[in-house]
Amino acid sequence: MASSAMEERIGDRIKRVEQELTSAKHAALRPFKINVPQYNVLLALQQQPGLSGAALARRGMVTPQTMSSVLSTLEGRGLVERRPHPIHLNILEAHLTRTGSTLVRRADEAVKEVEGLLAGCFKPREAAEFLTRLDACSAALAGFKPAAAKK
Repeated sequence: MASSAMEERIGDRIKRVEQELTSAKHAALRPFKINVPQYNVLLALQQQPGLSGAALARRGMVTPQTMSSVLSTLEGRGLVERRPHPIHLNILEAHLTRTGSTLVRRADEAVKEVEGLLAGCFKPREAAEFLTRLDACSAALAGFKPAAAKK
């Protein structure tokens, strides 16, 4: 049976897997009453406390307005607090609260279970090669300039 042109496009397959991964993460996070963008912010703040909304937006590849909304929701639930930067008072730094720290640790265990499904698709050597190839794809796309922009 011949494959359709759509099935042969690597970008479409990557997108499908990304959508399935996000859907599985949403399901895993549902008991914690957070969604994937909220989880990503909590995890980022666990790893690097004190990030600004702008830094979190860049890291999450969303607009500052979207990040402001995510942070407001997390702040309203008592998971995150924002405080003025000690030097640049107009910059608010985000920090996990004790409740947020506890929740992200528990939620991360659920997400690791989802990620384990992906890891289980590979032998260790295959996984390392797959990650190397994904990094190469990312690097190749990072420098992309449309042909029209090159002229």
